[in-house]
Amino acid sequence: MSQSHQSVHASDLSGRVAIVTGGTRGIGAQIACSLLAAGCHVAVCGRNAPQHLPQAAGRQARFWPCDVRDPDSITSFVKAVEAQMGPISILVNNAGGAPHAPAATVSPRFHEKIVALNLLGPIHFSQAVYASMHRAGGGSIVNIASVSGVRPSPGTAVYGASKAGLLGLTRSLAAEWGPEIRVNAIVVGLIATQTPTETYGSAQAMAQIAASLPAKRMGAPEDIAKGVLYLSSPSSSYVSGATLEIHGGGEKPLFLDQIERFQDA
Repeated sequence: MSQSHQSVHASDLSGRVAIVTGGTRGIGAQIACSLLAAGCHVAVCGRNAPQHLPQAAGRQARFWPCDVRDPDSITSFVKAVEAQMGPISILVNNAGGAPHAPAATVSPRFHEKIVALNLLGPIHFSQAVYASMHRAGGGSIVNIASVSGVRPSPGTAVYGASKAGLLGLTRSLAAEWGPEIRVNAIVVGLIATQTPTETYGSAQAMAQIAASLPAKRMGAPEDIAKGVLYLSSPSSSYVSGATLEIHGGGEKPLFLDQIERFQDA
């Protein structure tokens, strides 16, 4: 990460232990870098070790292999982190995603894997850190959701349903676990990551998407990292069960485009 990316932080979180699932690349890696820059000791996980680990402010994240769809793997990972780094104060449930697939024809096993990754994984991780956060004197869980969970998600229907469920989980855990543990979610909009054309098809398509947003640009991983830092910091001590939408103002409804198109015809 560049120095400008590393310096993104809202407050001092020195000495706190943070876990970022899927924290080895993309948005997760930027979140990990920003937490390191804010003073955290950061653990990241994934199925395979990356070539480069997130680093900032002279510190580097520590990596453990973990399958976020496997409750036993999650439990072992969390226990190892606490044993070697101390009680956990921050959990960022970032790991997730889904390939495009038609809902009518994909296998039941495919749907089960998507739900396990995007909804059950965060549930199991939250359970796994519960006692550790109490030993730390309290904690913050940030669930990384998506606009796919708050609007139709054709082609990734079960992913959208899983992210909608994640928002419901956020509200319920906040009500059940407060005040010691705060639980919030970020609804992530359209983000240009390191390989954006894999998601959006072409530079031209990305330019059109950016022009359609009120912010007139697509989001960057740093935008999400800033939200995570706010929700993890004392600045948000009265914020729990909330959904922070980071989407540049949201997507314009399709019907308005159609109205304008035919008005101009």
